[in-house]
This record gives sequence, C-alpha cells and structure tokens, in this order.
Amino acid sequence: MEDRLGDSSAGRRFDTILLSGFAVIALLLAGMGIYAVVAHSVGQRTREVGIRVALGATGKDVVALVVREGMTAPVIGLAIGVMGSLAFTRVLRSALYGVSATSLVAHASLTAVLTLVGVVACYVPARRAARVDPAVALKA
Repeated sequence: MEDRLGDSSAGRRFDTILLSGFAVIALLLAGMGIYAVVAHSVGQRTREVGIRVALGATGKDVVALVVREGMTAPVIGLAIGVMGSLAFTRVLRSALYGVSATSLVAHASLTAVLTLVGVVACYVPARRAARVDPAVALKA
C-alpha cells in the first residue's frame, strides 16, 4: 500500500522539487541582479560618496543611504508581487497543497526572505562605499 501511495504522489513530489529548484535559482539571480545594479550605482557615485564622507558623513550614514536607495525597486516589486499573488488566488489554489493561497504565514515568510536577500545584496556594495577614501575619490 505504501508503494501505491508513493507512486501516486511521485508526480507531485517531482513537480515540487523542480519548482523549488527553479525558485532557488530565481532567488539567486534576483540577489545577483540587485547586487550588480547597486554596485554599479555605487561605482558611478564614488565622487559623491567621497564628498559626503569629506563633509562628515559616517560609514553608517553612507551604508544607510546606499541600502535605502538600493531597496527602493525591490520593495516596489515585493508590493506588486504580493498584490498579484492575492489577486490570483484562484489559480494558486490549484497549485498549492496543504497551504492556503491567502496564508498570512506563507506571504509574510516569503516577503521576509526576499527582503533579506535584497538587503544583503545592497549591504555588500554599501560597505564598500563606506570605505571610500575621500581624498582618492575627489582626485578621481
């Protein structure tokens, strides 16, 4: 009986594993994309960061500025994504097993994970920007 039960759920198990793999790859690509955009932006604004540091901005101020500006697009995307997932609950119900399409825990945990990935992707270039030497930045 266990073999029959296992065979009947093998298709769903395969779909779940496949979709989970794609989700992890999408999460990594999103994180790398956010990192690349923020790192490019920081590279373009080296002189501005140098001037801010020369005028008295601390490393924390620079990190907060870069993370705040870098997280603008991901937060807008998260808001649109949550609204879209709530709008398509009927379609999602057929794809989910054991979880409600409007589960607050599922939405909150997914939003937290995506926000964490975005913050980490912004924080790395922000730390690099905070270490900019004002004299070198102004000479460049």
